[in-house]
This record gives sequence, structure tokens and C-alpha cells, in this order.
Amino acid sequence: MNVGREDRRLARRLTTPDAVVIGVGAMVGAGVFAAPGPAAAAAGTWLLVGLALAAAVAYANATSSAQLAALYPEAGGTYVYARERLGDYWGFLAGWGFVVGKTASLTAMALTFGSYVNPELARPLGIGAVVTMTAVNYRGVERTARFTRIIVALVLATLAMTVAASLLGGHAAGGNLTAELPNGVWGVLRSAGLLFFAFAGYARLATLGEEVREPQTVIPKAIPLALGVVVIVYAVVLSAALAAVGPERLAGAPAPLAVAVGAGRWAVLTPVVRVGAAVASAGVLLSLLAGVSRTVLSMARRRELPGFLDAVHHRHRTPHRAELAVAVVVCAVALFADLREAIGFSSFAVLTYYALTNASAWTLTDAERRWPRWLAGVGLGLCMLLAFTLPFVAVIGGLALLATGSVVWLGTRPLSPDG
Repeated sequence: MNVGREDRRLARRLTTPDAVVIGVGAMVGAGVFAAPGPAAAAAGTWLLVGLALAAAVAYANATSSAQLAALYPEAGGTYVYARERLGDYWGFLAGWGFVVGKTASLTAMALTFGSYVNPELARPLGIGAVVTMTAVNYRGVERTARFTRIIVALVLATLAMTVAASLLGGHAAGGNLTAELPNGVWGVLRSAGLLFFAFAGYARLATLGEEVREPQTVIPKAIPLALGVVVIVYAVVLSAALAAVGPERLAGAPAPLAVAVGAGRWAVLTPVVRVGAAVASAGVLLSLLAGVSRTVLSMARRRELPGFLDAVHHRHRTPHRAELAVAVVVCAVALFADLREAIGFSSFAVLTYYALTNASAWTLTDAERRWPRWLAGVGLGLCMLLAFTLPFVAVIGGLALLATGSVVWLGTRPLSPDG
């Protein structure tokens, strides 16, 4: 039986509150529990400046994503925008960078989940979390939104407890917030690149554009709202952790927020922080699996990925084959990947992706844009700068990713319906 075009489209079921919650859930995740360590090693207490810089880059990217998503409300995000505004090659490169880079992010989140629950069983526990979150997404995007609401509430409650324990545990001191730059300005830039990893979830709304009601108004409103909430949360949490134990102890801790809580008289709450980190990781897995699968679907529609993945479940209205394929790849990579290397590699790929988002937004006409053009230019320049301040291994791996994507694009051109 032939499947009509309408049956191959995703259902528009997400409201503005749903979209904001999914955006917050994608950002307030494992990043806030893990990123303070390497960021403190790079910049000391100046990581708060790095946070401000990362937030500024994220805002520029968010405004570019929001206005482009309003113009092109379909699954795929910057893969679609760059294709429409810059050309087929740049669109493919954006999609390729997103799928491969976010696969690394998913692996990092899975391993973070396992490490907080039981470090000795991190890999099998992480794989189990991927399978569980895939099952939730498979059943429909509205279930994803409902489940994300629960996760966001639990994570925010955990972070509130972390702040209270850090500041009221009897060990916080203002002197911990004053320190010299351990690695100069370069260290601040690197901390911004590392902390940006934790902000990247706002674009999940853009990749879900085909499932948002009234996307022309909902997406431009939801993305900045979600980002604003997360910037405030991160600033408060990081300031409290620094005041509690100082940058040196944060830098050497695999679970920095647990160290901040455990140093005072509220140390009995440390296991709660670990549980909160595991829940946050699960939340990121949930929303990120949804976003990556939608980009895979969009690329498969144009036969730049295998056409088998171009399928929407007849009842749940989800890209079920793409979701299952992404889950299988993540589980396979999680068997051998290193957590820190996965974060660095993902950061480079994500910053490249947003550089293309800003480049696409730069081409908008005055009638199409909602924010000034210079903001997209600032976002483009800062994305490129932060990408090349990341660790050397991450930069080399990212450049190899782009080179491989270019080869794949050349190989798939004869298969593309537009080629």
C-alpha cells in the first residue's frame, strides 16, 4: 500500500510550555554536573567569565536558530537552514556534524549516567539508559515532553539542594572566589568552549520544528526563554560550588558538585547529588535522542543517508527507524569510548554546527529577520574562535569529521534527488 505524503509527516503536538520544558531539559543536564571540573582547571574562578561568554555565544546562536526555525518549521534544524540559505554542501555538512557530533554527546551522557550510578558498571548502565530513553521517544513526542517535565523538576530540585548545601554547609568562603588566571585569557576561552557543551540543548526545539504547533510564533519565543532560565541556574550553581570549595578542588573532581556538597556538614546529601546527576543525564539522553533522530529523518528524506531511515510510525507518528538506528550506534560506541574525549569532540562539532546556523541567519533579509544581522556575525565569529581553543585532540578529530563528511557528500551526490 502506498503511503501518502501526509502520513510521512510528523504530528504537530508541542505547545509553548512543552517546547520550553524540552529546551530546559536538554540544557539543564549532565553538563552542569560534569563541566565545572574541566572548566575550573582551564580558568579557575574565571570560569564564571567563561560561563558568561558561553551564554553570549549561546544567545547569538539561539536567536539565529529561532528566526530560521520560524521560516523553515520542519525536522532537521540547521541541516535544513544551511541547505536553503547556503547550498546543498553546507547543509549536508551541518547535518553530518550534528548527527556525528551529537552521537558523541549521547555517548558522553550515557557514560555520565553510568558513572554516577555505579562507576564500575558505567558502560552497561549507560547502554541500559539509552535503550530506556529510546523506548520512551518511540512512543511519541508528547510522551517525551511529559517525561521531560518530571526530569526537569527533579534536576532543578537537586540543584537547589546543591546550592543550599554548598552555601549553608559551613565551608563557603568569599576568598574562594578570588584567584589568578591559571592559563591566561586562553584558559577563559577554553572554559567557555567546554561550558558551551552544556548549553547546546536549545537547538533541540529547532530540530523538532515539524512537531511544534504554530512554530512561527512558538519557537522564537521558547528558545530564548529556555536559554534564559538555564543561564540563571548555571550561574547560581557554579558560584555556589566555587564559594564552597574553590577552583582547585573542583578542577580535580570527577563529580565536582558532589565534592562541593560533601565538603560541609550537609555531606549526607551527597548521594542525592549523584542521583540528580543520573536523572539529568537521562533527561539529556531523552531530548537529544529525539533531536538526532529528526535530523537523520530529514537527511534520509533527501537520500543523503540510507532511504530505509525515511519512515514515520503509522500510529506514534515518530521517526522510529531513525530512533532505533541512532540508539544502536550510541550503544556500540559506548562500549569503548572515553568520556572526556567524547565531550571535546562533540563540542567542536556542535560549535561548527552553530557557526553554520549563524552563517545561514546572516543571509536573511530585513523582512525575514527578527534580530539584527550583527548578532549572527558575532555568533559566527565566536563559534569559530571557541572551537579552536578546545584541546588539540578535539580539534584534530573535528577537522577529520568535516573532511570525512565532505567525502561522504561527494559519494552521495548521485543518490540525491536534487543532485
